Amino acid sequence: MTFPTNKAPGKSIGQGMLIISFILGLIALTAFFDDRLLLQSNPNQNPDFSELNNGIREVVLERNRQGHYVADGEVNGIPVTFLLDTGATDVAIPAEIALEADLVSGLAHQASTANGVVTVYSTRINELTLGNIVLYNIEASITPSMLGDIILLGMSALQQIEFTQRGTTLTLRQLP
Repeated sequence: MTFPTNKAPGKSIGQGMLIISFILGLIALTAFFDDRLLLQSNPNQNPDFSELNNGIREVVLERNRQGHYVADGEVNGIPVTFLLDTGATDVAIPAEIALEADLVSGLAHQASTANGVVTVYSTRINELTLGNIVLYNIEASITPSMLGDIILLGMSALQQIEFTQRGTTLTLRQLP
């Protein structure tokens, strides 16, 4: 025995299209807000830079929502993200990025960090780039216990440039 249905023809197609539209809208909103969050954590994905008439190279960074200066750059030609850290003695690199950048692990030693004492391995970066500032032969530490994809740009690199903070911007200058 069959029962008659009261559904209008095409009603199920309309409901299906509504569900698909809703899902596509959620995907679009997720992508939009994901990009906005990334921009808030790293407002310097393409840092502003210039070269002054006297040959000084200058990079201007904006502070992120947490009050840090984060910027994209390169280590040995590999794209990376730096967190400027004047409290770090060396440039500290997670092991995964060190492998990708072909950095050679040197002698092991202990380093005091915010997370306690950890074992790190000495290395040298052939070329470090931030905007149009290029530094060569930089002392660094490969830090296996460091998770994530951010490199701490410490004083072994920052000592070679001049930097000035005003308001929410940090200006880095490399003298000729």
